[in-house]
Amino acid sequence: MVTEQVFSLNPLTGEKHAIPTNLDHSKAIDDFVLKNKDKPIIVVQGLGFVGTAMSLVCANAINGDYAVIGIDLPRPNTYWKIKSINDGHCPIVASDKKIELFFNQAKEKGNFLATYDPYAYSKADTIIVDINLDVQKQSNFEKDLEGFDVDLGPFKKAMSTIGENCKEDVLIIVETTVPPGTCQKVVQPIITEALEKRNLKSDAFKLGHSYERVMPGPNYIDSIQNFYRVFSGIDPKSEVATETFLRTVISTKEYPLTKLSNTNSTEIAKVLENSYRAMNIAFITEWSRFAEEAGADIFEVVHAIRMRPTHKNIMLPGIGVGGYCLPKDPLLASWARQNLFAGAPLGMSEEAVKTNDKLPLYAFEFFAKKFGGKLAGKKVLILGVAYAPDVFDTRYTPVEPFYNYLNKEGCEIILHDPLVSYWEEKRLEIETSFDKILDKEDIDFIVIGTGHKIYRNSSALVNKVATQENIFLFDPIGVFSDENIQKMKNGLGTIKVLGRGNI
Repeated sequence: MVTEQVFSLNPLTGEKHAIPTNLDHSKAIDDFVLKNKDKPIIVVQGLGFVGTAMSLVCANAINGDYAVIGIDLPRPNTYWKIKSINDGHCPIVASDKKIELFFNQAKEKGNFLATYDPYAYSKADTIIVDINLDVQKQSNFEKDLEGFDVDLGPFKKAMSTIGENCKEDVLIIVETTVPPGTCQKVVQPIITEALEKRNLKSDAFKLGHSYERVMPGPNYIDSIQNFYRVFSGIDPKSEVATETFLRTVISTKEYPLTKLSNTNSTEIAKVLENSYRAMNIAFITEWSRFAEEAGADIFEVVHAIRMRPTHKNIMLPGIGVGGYCLPKDPLLASWARQNLFAGAPLGMSEEAVKTNDKLPLYAFEFFAKKFGGKLAGKKVLILGVAYAPDVFDTRYTPVEPFYNYLNKEGCEIILHDPLVSYWEEKRLEIETSFDKILDKEDIDFIVIGTGHKIYRNSSALVNKVATQENIFLFDPIGVFSDENIQKMKNGLGTIKVLGRGNI
């Protein structure tokens, strides 16, 4: 029987890499460990946006000298990262120059290896868990959230793989955002049982929880290395071991650690952080719609309110909520309360997700209404596809449903993003040259999808709208100053900023 070769596409280069059929990578791991024989070994489980950056921070630790092995699955959407790292190419494109600097320093020191072989766990003194844990929503953007579930199966399998290979006295630190109760009720029993099956001591391993606050953007590395951390352990020895390790990779003199009493507390802290932010966004959405109906400018209203010190964090409206955390973390918390603690749903948190999921639809309907729904054949330029300003992450970007609505109406869509050359979720090439995209003269509509720095008060963009007839700029984010808005209003084109009822 001939097995068909499976390939992994590198979205940064377009290059295809054949996934090895022989998944034994043990010799490379042994050679790496031997080369770094005097260094403690850290294995980072997951080479995504968090795991890769955390690997680089550990390989360039402030108060430690580590050898780091990043591990991921040999799948079409992940193997290219392993190949890229081992070929000496950073798999992350970021506005933060420290990413490339840290990668090159690790390459020079030879203390960063990537693999797909779980044999790596057997060499680890510390294992850091940075894998995805998703929420499955039974809804779409045109309907309310009808239900949701959390499938812990893949996460449990990943924990079992650790337990089947790790040392008996390993330190495991979970950074993944998990339903509160996971470390105590899921991870600890799995590791304990796996060690006992191997006839190893089950009371020697240490398990801590210290959730990530990674912000892919200009402060990507600093959001790990130079930022506040919360941590806990399942027992006193785990707590001490977790704190000791964190002090080697984080600038704790400037950014002191915060210790909580147990892992349930730190797990709640992470989802509460993001649930608060999600509710803040949902709250302002309601008020921005009211402002539109009343002919008021919600931006000037919010800026006036922010003068009051207790209200500085009130949000501004936008096209929607994206990224990996805010669309799901409130649901993780509600699921945990119902399934791990037999409690009632977190109704307000769930409602915030429902509201935020429908933001792109509201923005589209507002946009379409301006033209009586006659959008077929119109050429639309979307500026920005990433989920947040100055990041390259397109996961759950609210631009995607907005794009889908335009596409459904028969629009011809042109995409630009200075940081995203390939939109993985849509399998689309993206133009990255701003000058080139603005040279196009037959554009009917321009939509600001992401508030990248390059778009904010762009004189070239203002000039295009002010000097080209019959062009319409829709800004659901609010990237222009009052002065530039006025320039465009006085010009040949048209502008509308969502939330500014008088514009």
